[in-house]
Amino acid sequence: MTAVRRTAVQPAGPALGEAAAAFLEGVANPNTARAYAVALAALSAELGLGAPLTTLEGEVGADRVGRWFTAQWGHRAPATFDLRLDALSAATSWWRDQDWLTGDPLVRLTRRPRMVDRTKALSHAQVDALLTGKSPLRERTLWRLLYESAARAGEVLALDADDLDLRNRRAKVHRKGGAVDVITWRTETARLLPRLLGKRRTGPVFLTDRRAQVQLAPLDLDPATGRARLSYRRAAELFTAAANGATLHQLRHSALTHAAEDGTNTATLLSYSGHTSVASLARYARVSPEALGRWQAERDPARRR
Repeated sequence: MTAVRRTAVQPAGPALGEAAAAFLEGVANPNTARAYAVALAALSAELGLGAPLTTLEGEVGADRVGRWFTAQWGHRAPATFDLRLDALSAATSWWRDQDWLTGDPLVRLTRRPRMVDRTKALSHAQVDALLTGKSPLRERTLWRLLYESAARAGEVLALDADDLDLRNRRAKVHRKGGAVDVITWRTETARLLPRLLGKRRTGPVFLTDRRAQVQLAPLDLDPATGRARLSYRRAAELFTAAANGATLHQLRHSALTHAAEDGTNTATLLSYSGHTSVASLARYARVSPEALGRWQAERDPARRR
């Protein structure tokens, strides 16, 4: 009978840095691994890579982790707060399975409910500031195209240079569900796109700043420079940083809200948005607080005196 050998576990457990690396090695999805790594890197920076996992044990450990986590992410949106908490929860659960931890250092923390935000549309002034600011050409072109076309960010980031009909200011996109549709844009986007593309006629429209460091499918690479298609994650990060926390999706929301305020009919809004039902469109086409204020001012009897 073959003897079963068990790996000896040090009484104090491994150091935090070693335990984090071991956990991340087992996370198969690279996007999930990157998200988890952010929370674990922050925890390691707080406690030290060489700190034993026993630092997290007991009431003292839970109090310290609770105070640190709240200071680190308590001011962030519920989605970000929950994302970081889920990452640490997955790691600490795995460490308990390895017998490296016995308690729950996250016992002082709970996930936050995500409240429905009915004011997602940015104002005209906010949009103008973003689109006319001093951001790099790639970002200004992407943001302008997203706002003028009201397309989803994933649809625009998937565009290749040969998908564009620059002369007629339109492009074919693959909508949610796989349907092929056409988006259009206005003069400002028409001016920016040729500057962004230069002499490129093939490959992704929006590229990373550097050559790809990992092997990618040929359709996601620019054959001339080896740069890769810009990812949604990176595009979203850049926009949020420039827009004081607003999300990339809010450009689409804002475009549809502003079009509805301008009196655009429902059939045109459906085509503009790529929606197939009025019910799906309704939450985007709500009147903004600014437009509601203008409406009230225009019908105020005191104004007519």
